[in-house]
Amino acid sequence: MRILIASPDANALTAFLDAFSDAGHAVHVVATAEDAAKAVADAAPQLCVVDAGLPDADPFALVARIMRQNAMVNTAVVSTLSDEDFHEAGEGLGILMRLPPAPGQIEADALLTALADLGLG
Repeated sequence: MRILIASPDANALTAFLDAFSDAGHAVHVVATAEDAAKAVADAAPQLCVVDAGLPDADPFALVARIMRQNAMVNTAVVSTLSDEDFHEAGEGLGILMRLPPAPGQIEADALLTALADLGLG
């Protein structure tokens, strides 16, 4: 599976990224929303994880842009919002999962399980 990670600080996601790589998935990391949109246009991943700290876009705006480009791309967002606020902000975007800041192995496993439940993985 191709996984795109949009984060300005990939170093904070080392355990998360390693979990995907260790499971045999191809992981590509970009540092901006613009680069993420280009990557989706060039070769749509099965999953795009969007970090709330991107310098050039709100994570929900990027997810909306990705959905307009290719609605088949599954998304997850790293966010400090409460579940209720996250649901409100992301309503209608079909976000698969909210991830805590600095997600690790446990969150990667949960995300891969959610994708497997959708028939991906």
